[in-house]
Amino acid sequence: MSRTDAPRPPAPHPAERARTIAALGGRATLVPAADQGQADRVVPLLHHVHADSSVSVLLPSDHELVGSAWQAPRGELATMVELADTAPVPLREPVRGLLWITGWLRALGDDEARDLAVRIAEERPDPRLLDLGHGAALLRLMPASLVLADAEGSHSVAVEAFAQASPDPFASFEAGWLRHLELSHTDVVGALVRHLPEDLRGGHVRPLGLDRFGLRLRVEAIDADHDVRLAFSRPVSDPSELSAELRRLVGCPFLASRHGG
Repeated sequence: MSRTDAPRPPAPHPAERARTIAALGGRATLVPAADQGQADRVVPLLHHVHADSSVSVLLPSDHELVGSAWQAPRGELATMVELADTAPVPLREPVRGLLWITGWLRALGDDEARDLAVRIAEERPDPRLLDLGHGAALLRLMPASLVLADAEGSHSVAVEAFAQASPDPFASFEAGWLRHLELSHTDVVGALVRHLPEDLRGGHVRPLGLDRFGLRLRVEAIDADHDVRLAFSRPVSDPSELSAELRRLVGCPFLASRHGG
């Protein structure tokens, strides 16, 4: 839950946040439209979100959704892919955000599926792609709409805006850095508490997220969870700039030089 009694600190654009969730490759779930006769949510063997916001999903060849896609009018099923952004540290409410991509899911012919698998492997190699044609089938969802929901609010994201955005520059090492902060540097987390509103300082403060605009903390209080963004003085783009902003937030140059980089 976010506090709304003060102006929000600067944050990445919704399209950038959506692109970051997609790049992190967290849990994906397929939700076929109710009128498709597929009542259950489906967890694919593998998923990949392309730069144009289309989504490739690998399913067992004998899965009923594969058969339904082949048999559907025009070979397309109305389907939604839900992507969950899960915090890298254990929290009682671990989901930081959700991205819903709604569109048309279609099965692919052998040649098209193999070509697409090669493209996926060039971006994100995964041995499960080798199962294509050997008990697994590749399908692709072509997007019609995207909706993002996170601590910053709920936003509709245009397909074009998603394609033009880039993932946050620190997304690839955010998880390891937050886990290290949580496990080894509780003193640094404690130093950040001074930035919190007075009424939240008694809660259990946890590192929640990091992006080029700031650091996010989760306060697990008795009554509820509260997400607080600590803004950097300016957006950062590389580790040296990030280290300087973290030293500023911690407020102790010596301590921060040891722990913030």
